[in-house]
Amino acid sequence: MQEARRNMASDTTKNIDRRSLGARVLLYSHDTFGLGHLRRSRTIAAALTDANPALSALILTGSPVAGRFTFPERVDHIRLPGVVKQADGSYVSESLGLDIDETTNLRSSLISAAARNLDPDILIVDKEPTGFRGELMPTLKWLRQNTGAKLVLGLRDVLDEDAALVKEWDRKEAVSAMATCYDDIWVYGLKSIYNPLQGLDYPPSINTRMHWTGYLRRDTWADDPFAAEEPYVLVTPGGGGDGEALVEHVLGAYEADPGLKPMARIIYGPFLAGNARNAFERRVEALGGRVESFGFDSRMESLIAGAAGVIAMGGYNTFCEILSFDKPAVIMPRKKPRLEQYIRAARAEELHLTRMLDPDRDGTSADVMIDAIRTLPNQKPPSTGQYPGLLRGLDFIVERVHALLADRGIQAAE
Repeated sequence: MQEARRNMASDTTKNIDRRSLGARVLLYSHDTFGLGHLRRSRTIAAALTDANPALSALILTGSPVAGRFTFPERVDHIRLPGVVKQADGSYVSESLGLDIDETTNLRSSLISAAARNLDPDILIVDKEPTGFRGELMPTLKWLRQNTGAKLVLGLRDVLDEDAALVKEWDRKEAVSAMATCYDDIWVYGLKSIYNPLQGLDYPPSINTRMHWTGYLRRDTWADDPFAAEEPYVLVTPGGGGDGEALVEHVLGAYEADPGLKPMARIIYGPFLAGNARNAFERRVEALGGRVESFGFDSRMESLIAGAAGVIAMGGYNTFCEILSFDKPAVIMPRKKPRLEQYIRAARAEELHLTRMLDPDRDGTSADVMIDAIRTLPNQKPPSTGQYPGLLRGLDFIVERVHALLADRGIQAAE
């Protein structure tokens, strides 16, 4: 009995010492392809640490380009072993000599070790309730059973078309995880614009834990390495891995119309490389300065802020940047492997936030893109529509995290 009391007293002292070091937030970003999950997690971590000087954040990410990003003070990251999706839909290890089960087990063990050692007050999971191939479930169960950590699932405004999402989440048992593992569900958008869970059959009790945050506002970085002397249209296919069609369409427009203005700046993204990029570079050079191209820069906010307009594929982060800097935009969304970008672009066009170019509807001729580029600077910006709370996402998250920490007896630093 006396030994049990001593252990209890030791645990209490440890807890007091632990809390005196400040709040800790762990963010999980599975990132098998692209940049979206990491960029969203990085944005949230930056807002939380900026609002609370005693808070630190650690991001777990599978992104192969995580090391090319700068992270704010008191934000760090751990790179999980990468995986690559093949043409048949299966996954393989990015660089290790392991099969996908071994890779997933390794990732899962690293996630569990990070959570046990960090002892987070809050875990924020991006998009995947159970993690990549269920890798997050052991950590969720351990945190739920052994700590008082608050577990949060964060969802972007659009996930996929209803039928596809139902099939995917049934296979992953995601609805069950959402219902049993999470204290909060945050949707990074507005219900009046789109409900990403509208096709799912989930327990009504989840609605009491669901919060619509609004979109995540972006700010510029202090320096702008790409200042331009003349107006430009920014062309961004996001990570670039599936952006060849967009770049092709834009270059074709400038080649077909020698007088086309404004000039264009193309940001390929880190995943558009090899022969395709080399071919694009030769065509850019032949345009004699009317089009500039860059590989990748983590300070996309500054590039968009300086643009006369934006032509993009319509991923979540780019959409937030278009809204944040109130830029006229033309969205040419992908439709495979999921309809997320198309649904977002179609809804944004319906609400007069941005314009959409749909090859199936509008065609693929150079004249279509020429018209889009020529009229873009005079297109109405997103602010012409009135949607209260549209960009309140980060403010809401900061307030909500403050409340969740208070539930754990942790007060934000003044």
